[in-house]
Amino acid sequence: MSDHTPSTVPSQGDGHGAQVATMHEADPIADPGVHPHQWRPTDVDERAAKRAERQVASLFGLSAVFAILFCVAYFTLEIGDNHDTFLGMGASTVALGTSFGAALLLIGVGIIQWARKLMGDQEIVEMRHPAHSTDEDRDKVLADLKTGIEESGIVRRTLVRNSLLGAVGMLGLPAVVLLRDLGPTPGQVVGEYEGAGLEHTLWTEGMRVVRDVVGTPIKASDLEVGDLVNAEPAAIFETDEHGEHLIEGVELQIAKSKAALILLRMEPDDITPGRGRENWTVDGIVAYSKICTHVGCPISLNERTTHHLLCPCHQSTFDLADSGRVVFGPAARALPQLPLAVDEEGYLVAQSDFTEPVGPSYWERG
Repeated sequence: MSDHTPSTVPSQGDGHGAQVATMHEADPIADPGVHPHQWRPTDVDERAAKRAERQVASLFGLSAVFAILFCVAYFTLEIGDNHDTFLGMGASTVALGTSFGAALLLIGVGIIQWARKLMGDQEIVEMRHPAHSTDEDRDKVLADLKTGIEESGIVRRTLVRNSLLGAVGMLGLPAVVLLRDLGPTPGQVVGEYEGAGLEHTLWTEGMRVVRDVVGTPIKASDLEVGDLVNAEPAAIFETDEHGEHLIEGVELQIAKSKAALILLRMEPDDITPGRGRENWTVDGIVAYSKICTHVGCPISLNERTTHHLLCPCHQSTFDLADSGRVVFGPAARALPQLPLAVDEEGYLVAQSDFTEPVGPSYWERG
């Protein structure tokens, strides 16, 4: 629009009526103006406004109820092998999705209803202005924001405001409840199986070290200098009299992931044992967790001449000749080392469990 003075001045009336079309000297067409303002029932009838306010508050209240139902469904409906079903689907999944979706939907519907029936509803005409805002324009924006807050009724209509705050606050409950699925705390033991909890694995004193996948025990004499072997505890492969594995399903997967081991044989003189670890090796054979202490990737890339073990995910590098010390990359902690020994038959066994938790360093460890 032009900055020239208009040839006619629009009628102001009560601020809500039609504006008279004006013609600026440089304008090609007349300003069509706006239609007469149509008052809403809630603008002229306080009873209708109160009714709309109760409707909005009811929608926010229902949202809070569905947020609570989400938490109830999370703790009461069974999942797993014998999970509850609903119309052939997992009842837990249906209930959680429906309740959380309804909580979000009702807040959205309530806000729309609030805007349509209770917030300010005046037509505004504004001439185009330069892209750069002046200080006066900025002050005007702040004033408009203040006016918008006043017209929204959020200060005056306490029922709507408080019910909205309550509904939004209740949405935090599902978020807090879902934190439980991130996993157990470091000291928490979930289940009663051997090696449960973040601070323990299946390794115990005298447990044989066996080859991964095949489960055959390993003698020190089986390994040559430079050999690297992926290993697991023998308990993973133990069976009962019927040939059934003693550890199965989820417990088996957890046990394998936590107890996975790397064996490397090097010249004994190349090893620099850490304090208290002088007897943790057997004829130059060292054992470390296979799980990177950065984000938990499995490690197996070995630099034979340097005894460095490289993680393929983010290139964290550990010195297996020096207590698994980090020599490069984002890992913040050395690889946990498993103390080794040999049994009466010459097979490699563990002296104990790892002396520190395995896996990513995402919690405090004394």
